[in-house]
Amino acid sequence: MGYSQLCKGRASIPRQIYFVTVTTQARTPWFREFGPARLVVREMQDLHFHGDVDSLAWVLMPDHLHWLFQLGCVGTLSEVMQRLKGRSAKAVNQILCRSGKIWQRNYYDHALRGDEDLTTKARYIVENPLRAGLVSSLGDYPFWDTKWL
Repeated sequence: MGYSQLCKGRASIPRQIYFVTVTTQARTPWFREFGPARLVVREMQDLHFHGDVDSLAWVLMPDHLHWLFQLGCVGTLSEVMQRLKGRSAKAVNQILCRSGKIWQRNYYDHALRGDEDLTTKARYIVENPLRAGLVSSLGDYPFWDTKWL
């Protein structure tokens, strides 16, 4: 699916809860290592701290990110994603002594409806490492968090 198709019908609504998936360029597993992964987590925490989002659940896989959050009242969904991807790419490139794209240009977003259960969605997100066979126990995977601990 192309970038224009992913953007078709995209709405940015303050206080709306979104489930977002973004993959790395060419599905490169940049986040297999702790250093680069930690930099992405730091950028997500910064967006949460500054009120751009209320982060509800996330998991950073080696080559993609799943993130459930409530959008703040100031920025748009596109601005939040641009900040996350831009700042984290710069930091990851710096730590890896490289230049170039870290993230794919596009991302998938789904605005949750009122009838969708947040804890079920959060559980689906954080269980990704188990389904992918990266770990046998979720506690063994370091790059996830949820508001419902």
